[in-house]
Amino acid sequence: MLYVAIKKTFPHFQLDAHFTIQNGIVGILGASGCGKSLTLQSIAGLQQPDEGIIQLHDRLFFHSDKRLHVPACYRNVGYMFQHYALFPHLTVYENIAFGLKKWPKKQVQRAVINMIRNIGLEGYENYYPHQLSGGQQQRVALARTLVTNPSILLLDEPFSALDHHTKQVMEQQFFSYLQQHFSGIVLFVTHHLEEAYRLCDELILYDLGRVIQQGKKECVFHEPDNVQAAKIVGCKNIFPCTVDDRGKQLVCSVNGASLIVPAHKKKNKATHMGIHSHHIRFVDEATCNAFSFQIIRAVPNVYTYDVTLQTDHFTLQASVSEEQWKHIHNKKVYLPPEHLFLLL
Repeated sequence: MLYVAIKKTFPHFQLDAHFTIQNGIVGILGASGCGKSLTLQSIAGLQQPDEGIIQLHDRLFFHSDKRLHVPACYRNVGYMFQHYALFPHLTVYENIAFGLKKWPKKQVQRAVINMIRNIGLEGYENYYPHQLSGGQQQRVALARTLVTNPSILLLDEPFSALDHHTKQVMEQQFFSYLQQHFSGIVLFVTHHLEEAYRLCDELILYDLGRVIQQGKKECVFHEPDNVQAAKIVGCKNIFPCTVDDRGKQLVCSVNGASLIVPAHKKKNKATHMGIHSHHIRFVDEATCNAFSFQIIRAVPNVYTYDVTLQTDHFTLQASVSEEQWKHIHNKKVYLPPEHLFLLL
């Protein structure tokens, strides 16, 4: 278990992060500058919080009341930087062995050779970083991080420097390798929604230095707690609303339109309603939540269209498949009640 409850103040920013992680791969999502990397640096010991506690299992890394700050070199934390931070003057072998200086020479050789074999870079032992592809550099960085058998793995946007194709391949290889060779907690900082959903078990959302939601990825994506969380997970349709609780269902009023929402989605003090663009449908008729519309704009993607729709009450952003696009004319836009969510 990882427990983090820390504060750190800068002239124009304050980190105030509080969360607990039991196990698995946990993604931290949020805008640039919201404190994601600062949190990782604090866990690793590269930054010292002003106050709070950091504890991994039964080990305290930081405790301000006890004036305890364990140096980074004694935390046994694996930290993989965004741009890998490989030493350009060292070979692949030397880069991986860098953190093993206190080990016996034969033990270092066994560990490094075994790690090179595991990451599929046999024959590259004497290559330098500039002689490697981006994907190969990433594997070396991962090997250097894991060879010390860390208690926790911190990944700071490890795929951001890769092209799209290499990124997809490396994602699969990377996390397949982790599942086989690492059983500890993985904290994975990213600002890519699809990446977080593919790779993580749980998500933590950050906004302006604070944790605003944490939970299983499906819950966080499909049922965000508040307006800012909805924006972070990519919701493009968020409307101010008033909510009338009618027992078996909720009726949300949005600019004069009445929308039905299931009663179990009730949130006290909800001020907004949202729906993801990919959940919008097109129907001939419906008993509720269906509206006539005009197409304002349609932008083609590889397999979908991003469509802006105007109803009498609000503007909607819809993600429309190629098959849907052929048949949406003369239909009504439908907001399925089960995909609507209320926000604070």
